[in-house]
Amino acid sequence: MSNETQDKPAGANPPAGAVAAEHEPVVEQKNRKPLLIGLAIAVVVIGVLYFLYDEFIGSRSVSTDNAYVQGEVADVTPLTSGRVVDVMVTDTQPVRKGQILFRIEDSDQRIALAQAQAEFDQAVRKYGQSLKNNAALTATADANEVAIESAIAQLASANATLDKAQTDFNRRQALAGTGAVSADEVTAARQALASAKASQQQAKAGVDQARASADSARRNEAAAKALTNDTTTQNAPEIQQAKAKLDSAKLDLSRTVVRAPIDGIVSQRTIQVGQKVDNGATAMIIVPIDQLYVNANFKENQLEHVRSGQKAELTSDLYGGSVVYHGKVVGFSGGTGSAFALIPAQNATGNWIKVVQRLPVRIELDPKELRAHPLRIGLSMDAEVDLTDGN
Repeated sequence: MSNETQDKPAGANPPAGAVAAEHEPVVEQKNRKPLLIGLAIAVVVIGVLYFLYDEFIGSRSVSTDNAYVQGEVADVTPLTSGRVVDVMVTDTQPVRKGQILFRIEDSDQRIALAQAQAEFDQAVRKYGQSLKNNAALTATADANEVAIESAIAQLASANATLDKAQTDFNRRQALAGTGAVSADEVTAARQALASAKASQQQAKAGVDQARASADSARRNEAAAKALTNDTTTQNAPEIQQAKAKLDSAKLDLSRTVVRAPIDGIVSQRTIQVGQKVDNGATAMIIVPIDQLYVNANFKENQLEHVRSGQKAELTSDLYGGSVVYHGKVVGFSGGTGSAFALIPAQNATGNWIKVVQRLPVRIELDPKELRAHPLRIGLSMDAEVDLTDGN
């Protein structure tokens, strides 16, 4: 025996069974083939099952948990400026359409209303005065028409007097040479004739003056009536103008009482008693909880078969799966969320990596279900759209 063999410790050589265990395969050679075949069959079965699920079940709907409740909120903004004197609601309070929310001091508006009312009453009185003036002018014109007839009668009388004076003068003038009449009588006849002629001229001038006065009166009557022709107290321009100012003053006064424009829940109330509010400044927001909808952000590769009008089922994290909302697709957003971001992504870079985008799909909810189980804006939802509906 060599020294090398003698120098080895007694326990240095491994047992024969241990060496055999190190080189023994995990699976015996005869069992490998059936195992691989079984594994292949399992993979095929899984693949077939996935294909069948995707073809007959998965392809019938698309779903996402990236969905949130949204709504068309109403901004409550006063339409007049002033100091807030009373606030009747608080945040989270439900309100009905037309319910008073707050009041603004109305002293200035009441003064303006009283002034407008006085101006309206004055306009009505002036219109009535105009109608009476028209009647007076008509009476004056009629009187001038009568005066023409009187002047004509006076002219006729003057003409008759002139004719008689002319005849008397001619007769005395013819007898003057015979001595049948005295010179004084001829002179008197001549004077009477001259006086009759003067009276005739005066009568003619009186007729002309009466006609001119009548014409002027008719013109004044027409000018006055031009302002009131075809008008009443309902449509006279000056009354309508005063009424418009009165209505505007009434409207300004009514705007000092701010009412709820819709049914909903008061949110983000920013006003306090004593605060001055400006025309158009947002005082609070009202959320119509029975008119909410859901924006479901589907991946772009999920939207191939999604159409408007398709039915959808939704669940909320608020109530869990026990409450199912039913809705329908009503439209698609005009762009993805990243497209409308404050700083849109710029992909023109050398290390660009494609990211699947999401497009908001608007789903309308059933108002009855919303009233039974109210939601709030911003809550998370799970949405599933039935692709078999509407295709």
